Formats: sequence, structure tokens, C-alpha cells
Amino acid sequence: MAWLEWASWGSTGVVLAALALLRRHWARLPQLERDAALPPGPPSVCLCIPVRDEVQELPAALDSWVAQDYPALRILVVDDGSTDGSTEVLQQRRASRPERLRVLRNDHLPPGWLGKNHALDLASRQPEATAAEWLLFADGDVQAAPDLLRRAMAFALARPTDILALMPSVDTVGPAERLALPLAASLFLVLVPPHQVPNPRHPAFCGVGGFTLLRRRVYDAVGGHAAEPLEAIDDMMLARRVKAAGFINRVALGGPDLHLRMYHGLVELVRAMRKNSAALPYWWLLPFVLPGALVVGLAPLWLPFAGHPILASLLWLLVPALVGDVQQRITGRPMDLLWALWPLTTLVFAAGTAWALWDRLRGVNHWRGRDVRLK
Repeated sequence: MAWLEWASWGSTGVVLAALALLRRHWARLPQLERDAALPPGPPSVCLCIPVRDEVQELPAALDSWVAQDYPALRILVVDDGSTDGSTEVLQQRRASRPERLRVLRNDHLPPGWLGKNHALDLASRQPEATAAEWLLFADGDVQAAPDLLRRAMAFALARPTDILALMPSVDTVGPAERLALPLAASLFLVLVPPHQVPNPRHPAFCGVGGFTLLRRRVYDAVGGHAAEPLEAIDDMMLARRVKAAGFINRVALGGPDLHLRMYHGLVELVRAMRKNSAALPYWWLLPFVLPGALVVGLAPLWLPFAGHPILASLLWLLVPALVGDVQQRITGRPMDLLWALWPLTTLVFAAGTAWALWDRLRGVNHWRGRDVRLK
């Protein structure tokens, strides 16, 4: 059957092209200098962290930021209605380093806002943030080596930069995390060519929830988070607005010195897919894209029955080998044998995407126990 041949060779071609782009983009991803030096009197930075029920990762994350060797750093944490013990962790850390860390408690989410966006907007309007020359946005589960901010700022100051995103490494513990997240991180690198992000004539842009550093005046110029209060992919869309306004966007490697455990287990992973897929600009295309994604992602399983066992074997072996090599370099950890089951990640992504489509049809965004009505 001709359509089956087209599907077989087309799926193989898509996967091989994605692997080629992954290797090409990885080779062009800038890295921070290890012994970067700051100029005398470095610019002030205010780190803004939104926190909502993140007690598992929060203590280590806060300790890592408080320990930064960057001299002109203040940290603002917005406790966005936490009920899991995060509040107590924040108060303990604030009491130990009041000169560097301040905590704000927020229990009210105004209509027309997502929680994270409102928390970051609230932080950005505090005196420490309005007086800072640069703002840094990072999630509450991100850990950084003590010299990371200094090296990132040296990188930004050494070349024209208005907004800098660092790609973190992802800590994986449970089977679902170990299987799905390396592929998801690699797919992001496939879709975002790092060498083109600073190019004003190229549409590529990059913001990362784990680390986005930008000039305060640039944040104000594009309206900050208040410009898109219901944008769930706030990091990427902020970078898009900054670049569209004519400012310079850059991306560099942060891992393994910048790392986080994004999700705890399969259920959290699917819920995250639900939130992020629902926020895609062209979400209404999901019913048309999802079948094709399933065909490509599950190709090693059905290609033998289509008469192409060699193509199936080729894809099954190449994906974990090439993706695994890149992930080892980003995370500093060895190859995981579980990656051999990579086609199963397609089912995880499909479940989250289908759930996201249902949310979007209902007109809501759901995350961390909140249903927010979308306009």
C-alpha cells in the first residue's frame, strides 16, 4: 500500500532530521566561561522566585541562590498561597539571611491572572526589583552552583545582551521522569536553534523558566508580565516580546551547574503536559498534529509490521544513542538504559496533549490546584 510506504519513510525521515538538528544545535549552544570575571562595580540583580507548594525541592533551591557569590544580588520570593510547608521553609531561610532574602505572602489571585504571572508581577513591583539594573526570574525548584550568576552576568556583559536564558539540566528520579524528560529537553533544543536566537532577522527566541535574566528597562519596555497575565508559557512569550521589540535575546548552556527536578512521577508529568500544551499559540491545531506525532513517535513499534524491520531497528538504536550523548553532556550524568524504551514517551505526551485540548475547549488553565478561566 502506497500510503503505508509514505508513512514508513516519512516517519523515518522526520526522526532522522530531528536527530541531525539536535546535534547541529547542540554544537552551536554557547557555554559560560568557567573563570569569568566581572567588571568593577557589577550591576545590581534582583532574583524573583514564585513559589506555590514546592516544599520538596525548595530548601535546596533557596540555599543555592542565597549562596551565590555575586555581590549585588537581592532575592524576592513570592509565597503564592502555599499550604504544604513551603511557607515555613521560606521563613526559616529569610530569618537566616534577611540582608539578601525577602519573602512576600500572597493569598489572593485577581481575576484574569495566572498564579505564576501574578507572583512575578508582584515581585517586579517591589523596591528591590524597581531599583535593580537586571531582573532574574527562576522557578522555586531550581538549584544553581555558587558561581553561576556571576558567570552568566559576565557572559551577558561581554556581548550585546538584553535577555539571556540558560538551559538547565533536568534531574530525573522515577521511571517516567527518566524516560520522558531527556527526550522533552532534546526536543526543545531541536525546535530552538541557539545560534539563531540573537539574530534579529530570525524568528527563533528563547526564555527558560529555570533562568531568564534581563535588563530592568527592557522588562518595563515590553510591559512585563502584566502585558500577558494569562500566558502559561510565560518565559518563552516574554522572550518573544523582548525580541520582537528589537532587543537582543541570547541562550547558553546552564547545566549541569543549573539543574532542577521538574516533576515527581508520571502523574505530575502528564499534568505539566496538560498545562503547557493548552497554552500553545495554535492549540486548535492539536487534533490534527496529535495523530501525526503518534505515528512518528511510535514508528519503531509499527515499522516491522509494515515490512521495514531495519528502519525500526535503526530508529530504536539511534534515538537513545544520540539523544543520550547530548543529555550526558548537559547533565553530567551517564547514559540511562531506560532510554531504550523511548517510544513509550509518545503515549505520555499524547495523554497530556489530549487533556490539554479538553481544558482548552472548556476555556480553563489548570495547575497546582487552580482552575483559571481563560478569556
